[in-house]
Amino acid sequence: MDLATPPLTPELPGLSLLSASLSNAGQIFRMQFETFAAASEYLYDRFQRHWLTADVLRERGNQYLAHARSGKPPVLAFDYEIIMDGRTLPDPANYALARIHPPAGSPPTDPAKRPFVVIDPRAGHGPGIGGFKIDSGIGIAMREGHPCYFVMFFPTPEPGQTIESVTKAEYAFLARVNEMHPDASQPLVIGNCQGGWALMMLAAAAPKVVGPILLAGSPVSYWAGVRGKNPMRYSGGLLGGTWLASFAGDLGNGRFDGAYLVNNFELLNPANTFWGKPYNLFANIDTERERFLEFERWWGGHFLLNKAEMEWITQNLFVGNRLSAGDVVSANGRTRIDLRNIRSPIVVFASWGDNITPPQQALNWIPDLYDSVEDIRLNEQTIVYCLHEKIGHLGIFVSGAVARRETDKLVGTLELIDVLPPGLYEAVIEDTRPDMPGREYVRGRFHVRFEPRTMSDILALDDGREDERAFEVVKRVAGVNQGLYDTFVSPWLRLMSNELTAETTRNLNPARFERLWFSDANPLCWPLAPLAGLVRHKRVAAKPDNPFVQAEKRVSGAVEDALDHYRDVRDRMQEQLFTTVYESPLLQALVGLGQGVVRRREQAHTWMEEEFRKLQRNALDGAFDSGSTLDGMVRTIFFTKPDMLGFDERPFNLLREELAKAGVTPSRAAIADLKQTLKHQALLFLLDEDRALAGLPALLPTEELRRKALETAYSLARARGDLGGDTFQQRYARVAQRLGLPTALPSAEPEPASTKAEAETPPAAKPARRSRAKKAQ
Repeated sequence: MDLATPPLTPELPGLSLLSASLSNAGQIFRMQFETFAAASEYLYDRFQRHWLTADVLRERGNQYLAHARSGKPPVLAFDYEIIMDGRTLPDPANYALARIHPPAGSPPTDPAKRPFVVIDPRAGHGPGIGGFKIDSGIGIAMREGHPCYFVMFFPTPEPGQTIESVTKAEYAFLARVNEMHPDASQPLVIGNCQGGWALMMLAAAAPKVVGPILLAGSPVSYWAGVRGKNPMRYSGGLLGGTWLASFAGDLGNGRFDGAYLVNNFELLNPANTFWGKPYNLFANIDTERERFLEFERWWGGHFLLNKAEMEWITQNLFVGNRLSAGDVVSANGRTRIDLRNIRSPIVVFASWGDNITPPQQALNWIPDLYDSVEDIRLNEQTIVYCLHEKIGHLGIFVSGAVARRETDKLVGTLELIDVLPPGLYEAVIEDTRPDMPGREYVRGRFHVRFEPRTMSDILALDDGREDERAFEVVKRVAGVNQGLYDTFVSPWLRLMSNELTAETTRNLNPARFERLWFSDANPLCWPLAPLAGLVRHKRVAAKPDNPFVQAEKRVSGAVEDALDHYRDVRDRMQEQLFTTVYESPLLQALVGLGQGVVRRREQAHTWMEEEFRKLQRNALDGAFDSGSTLDGMVRTIFFTKPDMLGFDERPFNLLREELAKAGVTPSRAAIADLKQTLKHQALLFLLDEDRALAGLPALLPTEELRRKALETAYSLARARGDLGGDTFQQRYARVAQRLGLPTALPSAEPEPASTKAEAETPPAAKPARRSRAKKAQ
């Protein structure tokens, strides 16, 4: 026997089973230990998060109280000074004009540049959302050296203040801005949300004090919307009309609490209000505190309106829808607000993700005012709209991405918008590419072009307007209910109301009460600050891959899904109830509704309007054979490439360079001449293309001028990236033949086949982007 060799151990049958059992037991013990460790980590982390979240809510409440004690100033990200106080005007209003000071590092303000004026919404919250961040319209304008002004308002309205008082104050503010900048163009005025309809009224009543106007998320056509998509428009009908606004005003001792409007906004999305927003703070408590408090400073600043102001808004706008109908009249009856009186370009920015001001409410006033694009042109009006794919209502004003893309391009190409020929356009904003033709003429990462649109394109964004008939019934029922309330209820309620009961009612509103409860005004919250400080000192966050954290996120998602389902069911039931009641033939007959809804007081063109059109055509008729060199060059451009009636920034920037080289734009003041010429020649071209071509030699009498005009037209076409294929060559040859010049193109450089095929489709024949609109609906 070899002693170096260990003896063989016989294999026992139960040994392997015992070994496997021990291994399984070890794995089970390890799993239980890991589960216990993960649970301990999760519970300790969540214990800390509860205290930290409660403390942030306490800070929010203290911030609310401090903001109220300081007079609720605007939550602007910029320094400012008040240069005009509307409370001192003959018809006082709680508004003021503030001048914004450029932040450190910004270029100095140039008084000769176009001023920018922002009008913020007075819809429950305080002012400041329009300049909430550095990346905003104000910030963009200041980086370019433009003077910037902000129309702010104070928490409490003046006694006897009306909407007309506010309009007069805003008129005085803009007149003051014009006086301060006599060498600049008229100011660009931005109306955010409810500030948009106020701006439209001002621009219609006093068109000479405003320049281009930008409506951001602004409702103007209040009955519009898509079935199953826009439930907020049914609120007035479901509440029986406008009487409830009067009831709230009487409870407030003659003042309407803006917190009620905030409550309505929050109920639109219960998943976000009751779960998503607080859970996001809880789940990201280590990083979310600053952003949460910054936003809540504005969201929790509730302002008041006079009862008469809120009644005017509900009766004339929300339920009455009288603005686009031309039925808004001044108190003395001398001025009727007709939006067709606006002379400045109108830019509308809306979003498919906006459930407060959907695109239909932002745009349907256009077909209410005008029968066709020709009607817009004869009125010498320019309307541009831009639709975002998904941003929400507040994101239109506060999103940095929107500011850097849509706001920057719409504001940055304002000079181009100002010289667009009369008509209807959609602003299409796209990323640039390294191989993009004319890339050197584009400022920044994005480039914008303005595509001509028609009324059918606007109407295609809606699912039809037959559903607006029910809102006419609401309007008439609301008038009856309002009369009953004013006669039998309001006098008694006013007798029982006083400032003490009004203030008590306001403080019991959930939007205010929760902030008062979670603040140092409540002694129960006093221990939160030291406890939260101790928790931060011993903070241990759970790992993101903790299974209990992952399970919590799944539960949170399920809660949000359940609340979304509740919202959808609620909205469908409300819509069904609304349509059942207000689309009833019996109720329509009882209120005396005829066969159609009159969206405008003057459906048929009046004799005066027809005479105006005749005068317009007669004036244009004598201009085919007369004009300046600039007229001839612009007409050549339009004829050789008709889609230049819609511009993008590349050919426009090149156009200014070429015209400067030709000596027809020697100074900045000539931009006004260029604007008038573009609009005038566009109308001539659209009125009679053949006569416009026949009169071209008279406008360009010398061979040198004719050659420069053709060279400019060719350069602009190349800058946009396509020549239009054979179409461009044929039109170019017709112009050259009429001018007695060679008909061959200046360059034999071939076009890419794809570009040529795309360009050969005339712009008017290209279908509107209805597929995207229908998909978004």
